Amino acid sequence: MNRRALGKSGLAVSALGLGCMGMSEFYGQGDERESIATVHRALDLGVNFLDTSDMYGLGRNEDLVGKAIRDRRDEVILATKFGILRGSDGSWQGVNGKPDYVRSACEASLARLGVTVIDLYYQHRVDPEVPIEETVGAMADLVGEGKVRFLGLSEAAPKTIRRAQAVHPIAALQNEYSFWTRDHEAEVLPTCRELGIGFVAYSPLGRGFFTGRIRGKADLTEGDYRHNSPRFQEDNLPKNIPLLKRLEEMAARKGCTPAQFALGWVLSRGEDIVPIPGTKRRDRLEENLEALNVTFTPEDLAEIDAAFPPGAAAGMRYTEDAMRKVNL
Repeated sequence: MNRRALGKSGLAVSALGLGCMGMSEFYGQGDERESIATVHRALDLGVNFLDTSDMYGLGRNEDLVGKAIRDRRDEVILATKFGILRGSDGSWQGVNGKPDYVRSACEASLARLGVTVIDLYYQHRVDPEVPIEETVGAMADLVGEGKVRFLGLSEAAPKTIRRAQAVHPIAALQNEYSFWTRDHEAEVLPTCRELGIGFVAYSPLGRGFFTGRIRGKADLTEGDYRHNSPRFQEDNLPKNIPLLKRLEEMAARKGCTPAQFALGWVLSRGEDIVPIPGTKRRDRLEENLEALNVTFTPEDLAEIDAAFPPGAAAGMRYTEDAMRKVNL
């Protein structure tokens, strides 16, 4: 497994990570035994970068990941996040970046994960009511205490990234990035590269759309988050299907699956970019890892740019309310 450096932080991780969110929530019913087997298989194959959050499954995902790595902690670069508040019923209750909350959230995550240190600790969303300097200052205190090794942000705007970096080095920014989410290429990615910050790409398969297995709402199970995701709505999904068909044509010529082609493209965008596709099944994990063998010619990349220009997707990537919480 190749390693990629997250900017100039000194933290190196497997070129492809594993997003664990769907093992506990959002994408249908999970299977704990298969999920843990998937984590173990990932580690066996050299994937050492695991991503979770305290809000996935209301903490259950951290419990699951902690259980999976209990006897293999030294093989893992463990990333988790704080800041998005949810009620016990799963309701969304805002964002909290207050220093005292940073500390209490970290302590809770350490307990659920069953570890003494978190390798990469992200602020999941920027709190517009709390200066980023205060939040990152509290995160930096955790580094000083040995509870956290490296710091990260998610869905932060360039100005916020610069202000955070002035307080403490930021190792990684985690943002959505795929064929249909390229809006970070204009300012965010250049800012990260200027400051020596790695870029972790979540939802690199377009929330599963670019696997080719979702062509209508009937392909989604009950309770699947995508029933309410704008790009999967009945007025947008038919408009997005031509993007998928174009991808399938290009992948067929390349001799790989659509998912491998889509992941290979994200990997090709720079050695400082680490995609973290999510899966809860070993066969999908193994399929995704073959993306590391997909290469592109300049002609391929030009064709992709023509097929998937920024703004090509129909629909926003989140609901209007959720979109107000990104790029802050």
